[in-house]
Amino acid sequence: MHSRTASCSCGQLTIEVHGEPRGVGVCHCLACQRRTGSVFAALAGFAPPYKVSGAATEYVRVGDRGAKFTFRFCPVCGTSVFHTEEGYEDRYVSVAVGAFADPTFPPPEDSVYDSRRHPWVQLPPGITRYETDPD
Repeated sequence: MHSRTASCSCGQLTIEVHGEPRGVGVCHCLACQRRTGSVFAALAGFAPPYKVSGAATEYVRVGDRGAKFTFRFCPVCGTSVFHTEEGYEDRYVSVAVGAFADPTFPPPEDSVYDSRRHPWVQLPPGITRYETDPD
């Protein structure tokens, strides 16, 4: 089974995942814009098992629909690497696509909070767009 490793900028925090992503998406919500320091977050979901190496600092945020997300980032360089959703930790982990540093990574299939997308951001043709958080 194919494995991929995502890491922070300094290499202290890594996550190894296996198989193809269950889904790839971008989120334009204001919380993700602030969290990433960019105009959107690009995330890929993977099924367990996965292996985390290194220390992580955690930040918990409650989403618009009440879900609790725990974001893990490197305490040394500050890079956001992955997050989990409360109650779904045994089903998937979401990894920051940029942390793979792989230009051949599959493109996003979904755009969430498209209503908050900066107008100059161009998305791949055929991407599914959600104005807010889909059910």
